[in-house]
Amino acid sequence: MSGPSGAVGARAGVAPVAVAVVIPARDEEVLLPATLASVRAAAEHPGVGGTPVLTVVVADTCTDATAAVARAAGAHVVPVVGFRNVGRSRAAGVRAALGVLGDVPGPVWIASTDADSTVRPDWIAHQLARAAEGWDAVVGTVTVDRWPPDKPHLAARYHRLYETTRPPAGRPWHHPHVHGANLGVSRRAYTVAGGFPPAALDEDRGLVDALERTGARILRTADCPVTTSPRTTPRAHGGFGDHLAHLERAVPPLAASSGEPVS
Repeated sequence: MSGPSGAVGARAGVAPVAVAVVIPARDEEVLLPATLASVRAAAEHPGVGGTPVLTVVVADTCTDATAAVARAAGAHVVPVVGFRNVGRSRAAGVRAALGVLGDVPGPVWIASTDADSTVRPDWIAHQLARAAEGWDAVVGTVTVDRWPPDKPHLAARYHRLYETTRPPAGRPWHHPHVHGANLGVSRRAYTVAGGFPPAALDEDRGLVDALERTGARILRTADCPVTTSPRTTPRAHGGFGDHLAHLERAVPPLAASSGEPVS
């Protein structure tokens, strides 16, 4: 199998012996409980078996109860002040997770999602299965949850643009997207690539680009999407929320609902 990542295909792999799920959060006390509940359900999926799953929440300059909510849900909390930078937050979460796990005798898998997203019950099991097949990284897709009923134009435009490269007839979609909300990588490949760059924008794409340069085997798949928020008032400027806000500005609601073509 090959895809846009340039990976020739998976080699025989070794199943990870531990998983770290890293979630950056800034003032996410409202949405974070659903995220953590979904990760907990994914950790209890039969496909995970007895593999330990450590959930790490990086509370970046929070002024609400994000850290308390995370601790109450059993997550390991890494409070940071002044980052306001998702790349630094994700990297800090990975460092903390690997520090807690210590010298685990075997491969460790690092899974990344966001505090305004929910993962499927088979999300961790899916990534572990791909790791056991020999993939160094899994780059997944997202779906958007509960579009506002007054914004059908936004939903329609988003879906058309997002899926423009999807092949017909159910063929595998080696998609071009990169989302920190749905990303997994082995500890070895992450370390060789240098980890998440300290970037306030596109830190996820920066990591995947580094994985490509270092020869990691990358699977781009739409088989296990993560559900994310449609909010257009994002925590990180220039990210997914800003993308939705741009699409909303680009298509006036009246024009879209009247059936006029949109570009």
